[in-house]
Amino acid sequence: MRRFIRSSHKYVSLAVSIQLLLWTLSGLFFAFNKIQDVRGEHVMTRGVFEANVGDFDVEVADAKSIRIVSRLNMPILILQAANGTQYLDQTGAPLAQMSSDEAKAVITSQTRLQALRVETVTAVEPGDEFRGRPLPLYRVISEDLDGTPFNVYVNPFSGEITAVRSTRWRIWDLMWGLHIMDWQERDNIDNLPMKLFSILALISAISGIWLFFATWKTRQRV
Repeated sequence: MRRFIRSSHKYVSLAVSIQLLLWTLSGLFFAFNKIQDVRGEHVMTRGVFEANVGDFDVEVADAKSIRIVSRLNMPILILQAANGTQYLDQTGAPLAQMSSDEAKAVITSQTRLQALRVETVTAVEPGDEFRGRPLPLYRVISEDLDGTPFNVYVNPFSGEITAVRSTRWRIWDLMWGLHIMDWQERDNIDNLPMKLFSILALISAISGIWLFFATWKTRQRV
């Protein structure tokens, strides 16, 4: 019995050792990097904005949700209705998509970054940085005073910054994918490899503890 457990422990431990190393390395990275910095919150300069629905000449009875945001200091209304999302000005008129120059102005007004150029994102890309955000988006290529590059994603209708991405975020994203063993989407914790290796790691730990005490008892008898 002991020989079987020892042999099983050896091979199970070998199977999970690489993933255990990746869990440890990624855990260390998470511990030494603030999530606020990873998300780019340290480059944001958002101020206080006040407005209410009464400022808008809009019928909102059928809306599922209502939000008021500032689009370059202009209050706008975002209505989520059965037929989709509407972006309206104070008169109730639909808003057109912002220009590239306006997208750069958003970066200037809401961050400490310098906007360099603007790209339009209209389709999901492999390994995209904006996963889960509605399209289209503006990707504003920017940099800070030290020349550190950032990709800032802006909603072209509301002017909201939906994501700030940097090299630190990409490393975090890679580490997170390795940590949860979802190497493609990197957001599915409930996956088969994660469950399998967690069980194997538990078996390895329990068998190792059992072997330690079994060997210790044998030595005590000798």
